[in-house]
Order: sequence, then C-alpha cells, then structure tokens
Amino acid sequence: MKFNKLGLVGALCAAGLLGNTSALAADTANVAVSATVVGTCKFNNGGTAAFILDPSVGGNVAATVTQPQFWCTKGATYSISDNDGLNALAGAQRMKHASLAEYIPYSFSYTAGGTGTGPSTPITMNITSSVVAADYMNASAGSYADTVILSITP
Repeated sequence: MKFNKLGLVGALCAAGLLGNTSALAADTANVAVSATVVGTCKFNNGGTAAFILDPSVGGNVAATVTQPQFWCTKGATYSISDNDGLNALAGAQRMKHASLAEYIPYSFSYTAGGTGTGPSTPITMNITSSVVAADYMNASAGSYADTVILSITP
C-alpha cells in the first residue's frame, strides 16, 4: 500500500487541523460607558420663625428661627425662592390673626443661591425675620400666623 502524502495533507486541511489560520482571525470592539449625575436639590426639613410681640416692651422684634436644611448635588448651582406667604398683600408678607381680619406685617429674608455640596453635607439656611414696633403696638391680642413656601431648584 502506497502512502499518499498529498492526499493526507488535503484531508487534514479540509478537517481544519492544518492550514489556513487567517480564516480564524480575532477582532475587538469598543463599548462606550458613560453616566450623567443629575443636579437635584431636596429639603431635609422645614423651619419656623416665632415672635413674642409685647407692646409694653416695644421695639422691633427679631424672630427666633429654626433654620431649614437642604442639600443639592455637589457642584450644582441652586436658587431658592418663596411665595411671600399665604397672607401677602402687594408683595408684603403678613401674619393673620387666628379669628379676626387683622394682620401684622413682617420681613423675611435669606441667601437665595449658592453651590451644592452633596447629600452628606447639608446646607443650613440663614433666614432672618422681624416685625417693626409700629406694626404690632396697636394689634389685637391673640395668635397670628402665616406659611411661607420655599422652593429650591438646581
């Protein structure tokens, strides 16, 4: 029996055991990975501004303020605004008597903007509020109240 070298090589190539490795060439591809951190702001808590208005003492009175806290995404520029309160008249903030149609004007201010530091570093507002003596000296005794709604946007 004669051995046919050419036939053996042809059979091995056809079986893929020898021969053309270029048909098995590898390739690569890139996958782009990206993310966007959304600028957001959230209040952690509200606050209070309380006055003790005693006409026998007189003088302008500053509120005792419990400051709201909030956070904004680190690096996000934020802006705070308010609705002037539920009892505002022509842009002037006023507290309304609980049962009478009487009002006491008050001032209400704060820093309205800045840059966020992230949720692990909350920012405390710096609200100041006061009532001028002339606005409460002849006011009826009783409770007065208003609600100011704060809004924060990144």
